[in-house]
Amino acid sequence: MEARTPYPQAARQLLRDTLFAAARDEVQRRAWSEITMAEIAAAAGVSRQTLYKEFGSRDEFAQALVIHEGERFLDAVDTAVREHLDDPRAAVGAALETFLRTAGEDPLVRILLSDDGTAGLLPFVTTQGMPVVQWATARLTTTIEDGWPQAPPPKARLLAEALVRLAISYVTAPADSPETTAAHTGELLGPFIDEALGQAG
Repeated sequence: MEARTPYPQAARQLLRDTLFAAARDEVQRRAWSEITMAEIAAAAGVSRQTLYKEFGSRDEFAQALVIHEGERFLDAVDTAVREHLDDPRAAVGAALETFLRTAGEDPLVRILLSDDGTAGLLPFVTTQGMPVVQWATARLTTTIEDGWPQAPPPKARLLAEALVRLAISYVTAPADSPETTAAHTGELLGPFIDEALGQAG
C-alpha cells in the first residue's frame, strides 16, 4: 500500500512550489533586484508574512529558488549517470554534457547568465553560491555512491564536488560546446575516476 504524504508536508510543498513558480515568472520579466517579496507573495496568492515565515529572508528565498531550479538539472544528470553504470568515464561525461546542455537551454538560466552580477540571481551561484555547491555536491555524491557502492565515500564526495564546481564554472563562462567540454573533462579526470570508482581502465 502506497504511503501517503502527511497533509502538513504536502501543504508546505505546495506552498513552496507555488512561490517558486511565481518567482520564476517574475524573474523572466525583470531583474531580480527590481522584484520585491511582496510582489512574489501577491503573485502566488499568499501574504508577504507567509513568504517570510517560510524562507526567513530575501536572500534565503533566492538561494532556495536556485536550488529548486537546479533539481531539474540534477534529475537529468542522475538519469544520465545511471544509463552508463558499466563505464564510469562515460557516465561522468554524459552527466556533465547533460547538465550543460539542459542548463544552456533553460530560459531562466539564460536570464541569470545575462546579468552582470549586480542585478540578478547570478551571485547565488557564484560569489554567494556555497549553499548551492553544498547541496549539489551532496546530491551528486548520493548518485555516485548508489551507482558504485565500492567507491570510498571521501573519493566519491571529492569527485562530486569537483564536477559541481566545474559545471558551474562552465555554465557561467562557457568556452566550448557541452560535448567538447564533457570530453575534455572526462579526459582530465579519467585516471581519478577509474581509481575512485574502482574500475581501472
